[in-house]
Amino acid sequence: MTILEVENLKVSYSNHTALENINFKINEGEYVCLVGENGSGKSTLVKTIVGLLKQDEGKVFLNISLNEVAYLSQMNLKDLDFPATAKEIIMSGTQKHGKFPFYTKKDKDTYARIIKQLKIEELQNKRIGDLSGGQKQRILIARALIREPKLLILDEPATGLDYNITKELYKILENQNKENKMTIIMATHDLDELNEIKPRIIYLAKTVKYDGDLEGWKGF
Repeated sequence: MTILEVENLKVSYSNHTALENINFKINEGEYVCLVGENGSGKSTLVKTIVGLLKQDEGKVFLNISLNEVAYLSQMNLKDLDFPATAKEIIMSGTQKHGKFPFYTKKDKDTYARIIKQLKIEELQNKRIGDLSGGQKQRILIARALIREPKLLILDEPATGLDYNITKELYKILENQNKENKMTIIMATHDLDELNEIKPRIIYLAKTVKYDGDLEGWKGF
């Protein structure tokens, strides 16, 4: 099943063309890494896919509900400072569009499993503003994973994480992809830890310059 199709996409802002002639399809269960230099359009592409930016031309076909998509944006973690606990932030990820905010037993069970996987049990009752950048990032990753989405979109998720936590994160994403058939689209600069996963690589430089496997990309 094709879960996402992007057709003849063009996106611009402030008289600057960020993306043009973007075409690709992503099937259910794929693990796709968007790579490219700074300014190549990776963040613009993921923001357009989730509807945060409007395209000038072309179409984005998402063949699942937005309730089945989780998106972890790239953000300045220093700005994440308000009176809410880590647990409250994570649990807010279970809320669906148009649904009343209450938590089921399944939500609570998923929460317990996710915080154990990410090794953040000791953070759950702390105020989000009191956490380090790496800790905040793990809380936001947990918030995305608790939705158990069919499609998980991440924009540079290892930002602010140390090497060991980064390795653990990629292992968790690999398990989500392989065991739960979760489709993953991840904008990243870091491919060194993804050799075992062997993701599909889409290399952007305003348009798609390469679309293929990791081995082919290394020789590109």
